[in-house]
Amino acid sequence: MNWNFFYHIGIISIALLISALLRARIRLLQRFLIPAPIMGGLILLVFYNYIAPLWGLRNDFLGDIVYHLLNISFIAMLLRVTGKDPERGKKKHILAENVTAVMGQYGLQCFFGLVATAAMIATFAPTLFPAIGFTLPLGFELGPGQAYSIALGWEKMGFRGASSVGLTMAAIGFLVGSFGGVVLINQGLKRGWIAADQAKRINAKSVRTGFFARNESERPIGSYLSTDGESLDSLSYHIALVMATYLLSWAVLSALTLVLNLIGPMGADLAESLWGINFIFSAFCALLVKLFMRSVGVETTLDNGTLNRINGFSVDVTVASSLGAISLVVVQGYWIPILVLTLVGIVITVFILPWYCSRLYSDHQFFRMLVIYGTATGTLPTGLALLRVVDAEFETPVATDYLYSVGIVFALAIPIILSVNLPAFSVTHNNPALFALAIAISAFYMIASFVSYLILAKKRAFAGKGTFFYTE
Repeated sequence: MNWNFFYHIGIISIALLISALLRARIRLLQRFLIPAPIMGGLILLVFYNYIAPLWGLRNDFLGDIVYHLLNISFIAMLLRVTGKDPERGKKKHILAENVTAVMGQYGLQCFFGLVATAAMIATFAPTLFPAIGFTLPLGFELGPGQAYSIALGWEKMGFRGASSVGLTMAAIGFLVGSFGGVVLINQGLKRGWIAADQAKRINAKSVRTGFFARNESERPIGSYLSTDGESLDSLSYHIALVMATYLLSWAVLSALTLVLNLIGPMGADLAESLWGINFIFSAFCALLVKLFMRSVGVETTLDNGTLNRINGFSVDVTVASSLGAISLVVVQGYWIPILVLTLVGIVITVFILPWYCSRLYSDHQFFRMLVIYGTATGTLPTGLALLRVVDAEFETPVATDYLYSVGIVFALAIPIILSVNLPAFSVTHNNPALFALAIAISAFYMIASFVSYLILAKKRAFAGKGTFFYTE
């Protein structure tokens, strides 16, 4: 009998329980609003790197958990029954703001990561492999999976230890995202960047400790029953609906893979890359399922509270597993370049990102900034985990609006993703112009995002220049 799945689920569960207990008892953790999944992830990070190997356990399985639960969280989020949509013009404007904010991070991280690398090569590290500059956006913006897989290809081109550098940058990105996000939330409470009514809820004892009072009358209702338990339990119904939708996304991707494989090697490579962004197809299938349910008049069987619970479970486990899935490695000979790139990444995400997001967005500025910040330093679950601290039930449209923009962001990012091998090719082909081309492409993204920012932000673009986070 195979117990592998339950071993790891049990270990993740213990880490989450320990973290929840620590949050409930230690005032320092309550003061800084450190989410239990992030603490649990740090526990798993230590466990899987130093203790689990002694028991013959590996953290490979956590990567699978992250992959699947990320897709499931998208489905649960988009199956929710939403109220009346905003006006079409406003919807497009919000979509454009999200795309501009994310693409701005792609441009900034890629450009300054490569420029910093060029500066190091020109001064104290002439033998430094130029592709190392791209480990900043790969680790911060895309996450450990992409950072590892893409950097692994560079090792065949002469970049020794590239995959380890990529994973290290991803680990640093998670730490910057987790603790930097907590600092931003606390500053938001202190400086009034969060509305008074929302700040009051965050400062409630239950939010600080992580648990509600023992008195049942003081506990909020988390979900409603939409089915009679005699036939099928309501939670079973919603989980079955989510998983059936996930199976539909698998079927769509499988069919698309068969078609692309007929094209040849190029089509096969494209098909393989599409599986890496399965969350986009999962979100699309969730919208189709909800549209079908609405057309046949059974949309009323959906309960937003229950879907929030499924999404909350998925996000919590995903965040903890994401940190636990990172392999800590000692990267000899690269600590100075890694330190330089880390400092560049911190300046871009911790300081520049909040500045322009507060002026770019026309509503929910702080909440939208948190999601962008989390995804620009870790992965989408990091952004959702930070958002849940200030918007526990996703009552605002922030999370849903961001999910709608993901597909457009991916399409627009294809050219810059295709350029990640140009610095490596500049070495293998002995052509420095390819490295310069990669910098030029990154500069184009940065400039295009800046122009879009000026158009969308209008008068707010440079309002309160010396203010870190602008509020009207």
